[in-house]
Amino acid sequence: MCLGIPGRVVEILPGNAGQLALVDVLGAQRPINLGMLDDPNLSPGDWVLIHMGFALEQIDEAGARKALSGLQMMGSPGDGGGLDGGGIRGGNAEGRNVAGIEWEAAADTAHRA
Repeated sequence: MCLGIPGRVVEILPGNAGQLALVDVLGAQRPINLGMLDDPNLSPGDWVLIHMGFALEQIDEAGARKALSGLQMMGSPGDGGGLDGGGIRGGNAEGRNVAGIEWEAAADTAHRA
């Protein structure tokens, strides 16, 4: 079993046969290899599950929320709990900017911050 981190595609990087994307993970943007995906044709705004710099699976926003919730429940050692060091607790990112989006529970949707 591996730990997958959800990230949102910011852009597909030029060159590399479209196999690299700039992906936002909790506010940090990093290049991610898309070569392991069944269908690496992604667009900005799409979500992927990442492990060791590789996108393993394309997921939807609900899947990203679920993955973030599970990671938030695990917390991070020494930071007071939560993934962002600010203590997101209870598996709920409501009202917080996580992965470049502002989570809103009222409409149960997210939009670009």
